[in-house]
Amino acid sequence: MSKVNKETPANSQQLFGKENYLLMITGLVVLALGFFMMAGGRSSNPNEFNASEVYSTSRITIAPILIVLGFIIEIIAIMKKSKNS
Repeated sequence: MSKVNKETPANSQQLFGKENYLLMITGLVVLALGFFMMAGGRSSNPNEFNASEVYSTSRITIAPILIVLGFIIEIIAIMKKSKNS
């Protein structure tokens, strides 16, 4: 039987650098914030419709913008070349 060298070479390159991972974490935080803002609060009476709560600016405008921004940050984090390359 031949032995397989399981050691990694000393100059092996990682797929992403530290900056890429920080951008990915930032994108995930922005995404989570957007989804959290879009999720609604619960009304005390389910038979009562509160239009000002459902159609608030943070739910209809700001939250979707944050979600799209989070996805853009994630795409940039994946596509950006690390300085090690």
